[in-house]
Amino acid sequence: MAEEFEPKIIAFLCKWCSSAGSDLAGVSRMNYPPNVVPITVMCSGSVSPLYIFNAFQKGADGVLVSGCHPGDCHYIKGNFYARRRIALVKELIEYIGLEPQRFKMAWVSAAEGKKYTQIIQDFVQELKPLGPQTKLRREK
Repeated sequence: MAEEFEPKIIAFLCKWCSSAGSDLAGVSRMNYPPNVVPITVMCSGSVSPLYIFNAFQKGADGVLVSGCHPGDCHYIKGNFYARRRIALVKELIEYIGLEPQRFKMAWVSAAEGKKYTQIIQDFVQELKPLGPQTKLRREK
């Protein structure tokens, strides 16, 4: 019997908000799929498009970038820079023929563990029908 596809998600999480939100979900024992590999970054504004495309090349089926809500950035304007950069990444993803549903940006504060779990659950459900990402994956 064929096993159901379980997507691998790489999540770049802002240290000050989104990573703390994922920690809150964990310590509160909220249930969400174990499909996420979290990578803590100092700010969502520090996530280079190269990080995103490298994650896809290394086998990610989906990539999430999550940071503080606009106006609440620890570094004043970092999330505004991230939002601008992410808009360009979305265009590049579509240009190269990768399904745009494989990439997501979300704002999650340190107090929003429940929201973080919902974002992960929704993302996994969006990725399952797409199947494994093979467009950018490098063969080893």
